[in-house]
Amino acid sequence: MKGDVGTKKWGIGRIGMYLFLTVISLFSLFPFYWMFVMSTRHSSAYNSIPPAMVPGDQLKENFQKVLDMIPFFQSMFNTLIVCLTVTIVVLLISSLAGFAFSKLKFPGKNILFFAILFTIIIPPQLGLIPQYLLVAKAGLLDNLFAAMVLFFLNPLGIFLMRQYVSESVPDELIEAARLDGCSIFRIYRSIVLPIILPAFATLGIIVFTSVWGEFLWQFTVLRDPESYTIQVALASLNTQFKVDFGMLLSGVFWATIPLLIVFLLFNKLFISSIAEGSVK
Repeated sequence: MKGDVGTKKWGIGRIGMYLFLTVISLFSLFPFYWMFVMSTRHSSAYNSIPPAMVPGDQLKENFQKVLDMIPFFQSMFNTLIVCLTVTIVVLLISSLAGFAFSKLKFPGKNILFFAILFTIIIPPQLGLIPQYLLVAKAGLLDNLFAAMVLFFLNPLGIFLMRQYVSESVPDELIEAARLDGCSIFRIYRSIVLPIILPAFATLGIIVFTSVWGEFLWQFTVLRDPESYTIQVALASLNTQFKVDFGMLLSGVFWATIPLLIVFLLFNKLFISSIAEGSVK
């Protein structure tokens, strides 16, 4: 009898949890759905009362306007180059630094680590002017490298990798590898790297999405439309006197698709990394 009551309570609680998660998911997905609806309608539907909730028939026309206004596919390609390059470099630097800070001993390790963490609290806008002057003097304006270089060192990524390596890689395994004659880089490549792959997925998604949404720095250093990233290109659609919301949201909708693809490709590793951390 007690077992039946416990089963019933567990069943009711589980149903309630799923209902709650379903409602939260619908609230989270609604802005994306509304963006899609607006991208399929005329600009006048943006301010209509009651608001339009059913997709229209203007998706192709609105997107064609985007293609006529900006080099959309070139901007998407530029953004993919920037995001992939920054993500790969950040993963490499952060994992190496995290391994060094967690498992190696060298003078000033703690001071250097806290100095890197301290940069997180500094607003990036404070360094905008001196960074722009450095990039301009180096002749890198309108160059995609200028849009990447500031993001290669990621303090949050170093912190996450340090915590993950310290908890996931046993010290005994490192010592055994040293006794076998492995170099530091061989230990990183053969032992540490395979263990921290789930953390790679988590950090990779975070970095990729954050760089994809970056606007201020890219808008500052990229002035040639051929070098625009997608965020800068979409901003140029917002003219001073008139905004075609159907066209603008159509561009935003198609620019969001690669982010969804990245998450769907790596969500299993992302979830496994979170689950592994919660178990630990």
